[in-house]
Amino acid sequence: MEKYKQEFIEFMIDCNVLKFGDFVTKSGRNTPFFVNTGFYRTGAQLKRLGSYYAQAIHDTFGLDFDVLFGPAYKGIPLTVAATMEIAEKYDRDIRYCSNRKEIKDHGDKGILLGSPIKDGDRVIIIEDVTTAGTSIQETLPIIKAQGSVSVQGLVVSVDRMERGQGTKSALAEIEENYGIKTAAIVTMEEVVEHLYNKPYKGNVIIDDPLKQAIDAYYEKYGVK
Repeated sequence: MEKYKQEFIEFMIDCNVLKFGDFVTKSGRNTPFFVNTGFYRTGAQLKRLGSYYAQAIHDTFGLDFDVLFGPAYKGIPLTVAATMEIAEKYDRDIRYCSNRKEIKDHGDKGILLGSPIKDGDRVIIIEDVTTAGTSIQETLPIIKAQGSVSVQGLVVSVDRMERGQGTKSALAEIEENYGIKTAAIVTMEEVVEHLYNKPYKGNVIIDDPLKQAIDAYYEKYGVK
């Protein structure tokens, strides 16, 4: 596993973003682990997060695209942080764009904030995490309504590696249904590999009982 992936896993733990316990996902699944990027709360944390996203985008998609789109609300700081780090790390000035939940009818009108999307733009979508692939169904129509654009990819922080609406993984379904390449900074398999029965700052994050709970979750919701 690449060093930056190991660092990112530990970064999530330090920021209280990756949690283990008893949670319910947006899609209604009871899960023993949860990723909440809302716990990145300082400038230094967002800068570092943006750097990890920038590397994942660069390594998977390259930098030959025009707009990084982050769905409201959590996607808004992600687009800003990632485009700033792309500019700093790779000297490439990518435009950022997000949507509003409510259309603004005065001043800077419309449903978008940041850069407008125009005909011919090549867009990559940035999100925190995809569980069942439901959010992409809301995001794509917003982008497509802006003109003749090409949505080239989706990048998330963590691939939960579980089924979407059918038998394939959520990210695999997105690739198949929408023709969009997908990527993640890390997968849950990599998270478990790095943390299982290995002390981090004096604590074992994933012990045997938790590993059993994760395995049971994947037995129910994992790709068959």
